[in-house]
Amino acid sequence: MLATEDAPIPSPALLKVLHGAVDLHVHSGPSPFPRRLNHVEASYDAARIGLRAILIKSHHHNTVMDLLAMRDLLADAPTPAYGGVALNSEVGGINPSAVAVAIQMGGRAVWGPTVSAGQHIRAHSHDDGFPTAGSNLEEREESIWAAEGDVSAETVRVTQLVGEAGIMLSGGHLDAESMKALFATAKDNGVTRLLLHHPDFIVNASDGDVEEMLGYGAFVEHEMSMYHPGVPAPGFPISQLVDWIEKVGPERTVIDSDLGQLTNPLPVDGYIYVIQQLLDHGVSERDIRQMICRNTAFLLGLEETN
Repeated sequence: MLATEDAPIPSPALLKVLHGAVDLHVHSGPSPFPRRLNHVEASYDAARIGLRAILIKSHHHNTVMDLLAMRDLLADAPTPAYGGVALNSEVGGINPSAVAVAIQMGGRAVWGPTVSAGQHIRAHSHDDGFPTAGSNLEEREESIWAAEGDVSAETVRVTQLVGEAGIMLSGGHLDAESMKALFATAKDNGVTRLLLHHPDFIVNASDGDVEEMLGYGAFVEHEMSMYHPGVPAPGFPISQLVDWIEKVGPERTVIDSDLGQLTNPLPVDGYIYVIQQLLDHGVSERDIRQMICRNTAFLLGLEETN
């Protein structure tokens, strides 16, 4: 357990709310970016609040390989850990082969381009606190579009593979127009587990964009890292998250940690702080569990409905 002496201690009432949550956004290591904990340590730390499962996300590689390499160390670990692949330039971008490998190895998620998305590159063209370690990775911009302006054949094939496997597809950090096209294609190809990350950060999706993506069956994710005082940026007020929950509804909202970075709080500490804040701001226990337990379990494929 990595918790330090000054780590927050959740009350029994809060622990009851948190028990069984699924974190779909854990940034443990290995990674080119510095991480505070590895995947095995993340599993043990998740047990502090009784998490049901965690999903390990890397911007740079297939995390299923990590988990298989750590299989002996994870055999007795208390919290199941799952992996997937993000379609950035390190794996060949929108690459059906990389997706097929991840799926065959047991992957539960495919993320659209994140650090290689044009929207991300433009958003972080100036120093705004986003990690710069590993910025010499020869990354290039990746797009879902073919030269003639249609959704590329590679993108179509990726969505077919995800649909056949029944796993989650995230829009990553794509711009809203690209993400809408990706989700429309995915829906046509049978993808039922779709996730829109932080519409108010990097993606900058309008209310109309979000509504359209909800129409394709997407869930809207918000990250605890953006509301925790121990994370420098963006430092959103908790009222912003409450507003999003009211606007979209808990049935289609997901809240995950997006933590594990070296200088940030542990993922579990994100849950302890942010969920208590939501309770203090009047969000019901039932709605919170819908967002952190049921919706997330469905997206990870642990349940067939949410």
